[in-house]
Amino acid sequence: MAEKEKKTTTKKAEATPKKEAEVKEPKKSTKRIENGRIYIKASFNNTFVSVTDERGNLVAWATAGGLGFAGPKKATPFAASKVVATIVEKINKTGPFNVDVYVSGVGSGRDSALRSLATYPFNISSIKDVTPIPHNGVKPPKTRRI
Repeated sequence: MAEKEKKTTTKKAEATPKKEAEVKEPKKSTKRIENGRIYIKASFNNTFVSVTDERGNLVAWATAGGLGFAGPKKATPFAASKVVATIVEKINKTGPFNVDVYVSGVGSGRDSALRSLATYPFNISSIKDVTPIPHNGVKPPKTRRI
């Protein structure tokens, strides 16, 4: 009986030939986006630029650190302009082309990123500063008694 089981297993293995694993590359959507938003966040340490469609779905993003800038060079105006150039390269064919720009943060790269963005063929509808402003802030520490 053990011999019959061995024979059936070998027949099954022979009956189903092994297929090579086919690796399918994911299809990139070539859907054109007309309207969208560009968010620029310039902190003291880095500059982030992200592009979304009208619904808020992320289309592309880039950071100064991701481009190879290290340490304090990430927050420079030059790095911010390079980040915008990378973003424009990514969304050149798909869009969006009519954009609203939202700028956040107090870093030195915010103005440079905005000026760099204006040189590319985008129709900038609006520019809005969404930097959070404290209203009275946190409670100060107690005065020191000596």
